[in-house]
Amino acid sequence: MRKRFITSTSETVRPHLEGWLDLERAAAVEVTSEEENFPVESALVLGETRGWRAAVPGMQTIRLVFDQPQRVRNISLVFEEEQTPRTQEFVLRWSSDGGRSFREIVRQQWNFSPPETIREVEEYQAELSSVTVLELAIKPNIGGGLARASLKCLRVS
Repeated sequence: MRKRFITSTSETVRPHLEGWLDLERAAAVEVTSEEENFPVESALVLGETRGWRAAVPGMQTIRLVFDQPQRVRNISLVFEEEQTPRTQEFVLRWSSDGGRSFREIVRQQWNFSPPETIREVEEYQAELSSVTVLELAIKPNIGGGLARASLKCLRVS
């Protein structure tokens, strides 16, 4: 009998890094707030693992303003919440006119129920051309309260 060991890959994270835009070079980022130890670039830069967290509760926005219009085919979002049960809603939008008008890609709600349900992974395929701005608006708790928005990872290709 022949036997080979295979390495398992996570079901929630795609293994390839190739093809993702280098957002450090391709875009400026605008953010409504960030906690000092969890800056927004921690969710955007390849190889970073800390993620971003808002400094204050309530609605938050992360906006990628591209230096040159981009063709966008894939968007990957990862959210994690290990402490507070809550229902989060996010809206992903794009603009081709520098942010004067936006078109919605998706509006999604997710229930975090730590310790069982702590991770939300969303992968979207799109055919968007001439994208000048990509905007993510996060309402961390649709029921109100003091929850703070966070984002583990955002990738665009």
